Amino acid sequence: MEILEVKNLCKSYGSGESEVKALDDVSFTVQKGEFVAIIGPSGSGKSTLLHMIGGMDEPTSGYVYVDGMNLFDRSEEELAVYRRRQVGFVYQFFNLIPVLNVRENIALPILMDGREPDERLIDEILKNLGMKDREFNFPSQLSGGQQQRVSIGRALINSPMMVLADEPTGNLDSKNSQEIVELLKRSNKRYNQTLIVITHDENIALQADRIMSIDDGRLTSDEVVRR
Repeated sequence: MEILEVKNLCKSYGSGESEVKALDDVSFTVQKGEFVAIIGPSGSGKSTLLHMIGGMDEPTSGYVYVDGMNLFDRSEEELAVYRRRQVGFVYQFFNLIPVLNVRENIALPILMDGREPDERLIDEILKNLGMKDREFNFPSQLSGGQQQRVSIGRALINSPMMVLADEPTGNLDSKNSQEIVELLKRSNKRYNQTLIVITHDENIALQADRIMSIDDGRLTSDEVVRR
C-alpha cells in the first residue's frame, strides 16, 4: 500500500541570479511500513525534503500526497494536526524540554494536543526504550544516547503513520548509534510504521529496505536493498 507520493517537488530560495534550488523536480513513492534511508552531501536538499514530507515547509511547486491526500491542500490548522498526530519527528540534537522529566517529555505531543496521555502506553514505550528506571530524570541527567531514546519515545507516543528522522545518530558514538537504529527498526516492524531516515552513516543506510541519494536537489539514485 502506497503511503507517500512525492511528485515533481521543487523548492527555491531567492530569485534571479541569486536563486538557489534546494529541491529540483524530485519524484518518488514510499510504501506503508517501508524503511527508507536518504543519503547525500551536506546542502544537497535532504533536510528540505524531510521538512516538506513533515508539513513543516511548503514547496515552490510540486506535490506531496500522504495517504492519497495532497498535504498542501490542507489548512494551517489541519497541517498542525497532521504534524502532531500522523508524523513522529526525531532530530540530531534531541530537542528535549530541559525542565520536563523523561516521562513528561514523551507525553508532550499528547499534552500539546489537549488530550490526556495514556499512562499504560507511556509505560510500554519506556520499557521498550529501556528507560523505565530513568522516567523521572531530567535531560541534563541523561547521556546522549538516553536523550535520543527519549526523543524516539516522544515521536512514537501518537502511534504515527510515519517516523521522520534527521541524522538521529549524528551526535552519538558507534555503539549508541546502532542501539538507536535498532530501536527505530523495531518500531518500524512492530507497528508497520513507515520510517524515513536521513543519514551520513553508510552502515545505517545499508540496514534500510531502500536507499535514495540526493545531490544538488535532485534524486540521483533509488536502490532497493531488501524486500
